[in-house]
Amino acid sequence: MIDHTTLIESRRSPGPAPSTDLVTLSGDTAVTTTLVMAENTDNEHASVIKLVRTYLTDLEEFGLVRFEIRPRSDGQHGGGDTEYAELNEQQSTLLLTYMRNSDTVRFFKKRLVRAFFDMRQRLIKPQSLSPAEMLLQMAQLNLEHERRLAATEQQQAVQANELHRIDAKLEQVAESNVWTSRPSNAEGITHIVKRLGAKYGLSAGIIHEVMRQAPFTIKPAGMVRNEHESAKGATYAVYWVADVNKVFARFVSECKRVSATQCSHPYVKGRFKLNRELEGQMPFAS
Repeated sequence: MIDHTTLIESRRSPGPAPSTDLVTLSGDTAVTTTLVMAENTDNEHASVIKLVRTYLTDLEEFGLVRFEIRPRSDGQHGGGDTEYAELNEQQSTLLLTYMRNSDTVRFFKKRLVRAFFDMRQRLIKPQSLSPAEMLLQMAQLNLEHERRLAATEQQQAVQANELHRIDAKLEQVAESNVWTSRPSNAEGITHIVKRLGAKYGLSAGIIHEVMRQAPFTIKPAGMVRNEHESAKGATYAVYWVADVNKVFARFVSECKRVSATQCSHPYVKGRFKLNRELEGQMPFAS
């Protein structure tokens, strides 16, 4: 004897199924609905939704069953909003096993399996762009390129202004504070390069860059007149040793080692060498 509580009788002979999309996306999950299943198996929707509620525990072994409300369409007379359920691939396949296996149901099973497969392929394979979409993408890329270029030019202008300001200050110092001999607690750039090169293993280029790079810019202590006859009265800037030590100690602490021999710093372009003895004073780049 057939248990009619677990089977739904199909009322019409199988034929071409409706053209409604069988499978859609709900978020990132492929689903069908009880409305689609009722229409394509020649069953009343009330019977299909009742079957879902009867076997809800079984269906939810494969995920939460979502119940939604479809408002009554404009111009519809009588009846109210329609409650329906969204079912994923496993849930809809299981529900079909609880229906009478008529020709109509078997035909729908094949179409539904194919529809879920096609949806998976669509999600895996990138969709080809139409000419209009390609033009839009190119326009967006060009706009982003122009934005970055403008930002780079603005940054370069700021840096140029900063260097100009530093040069102006050097000139002011040169005019207002010229010593005939270098103070014992100050040093010129030549001595700084030699001393810090030996201490940290930094190249002369990196030391010069740090000295002139905001926010590390070191204010000169003053200007010293070169007394050598060949210098013809030229002056050179000297810096307080304590200021130099403080700035480079901070710089080294902010460096990150990116390889066995190379380090990097947010304010310095490219990589550079730094003594391995300083390993404990800097983090390793992740």
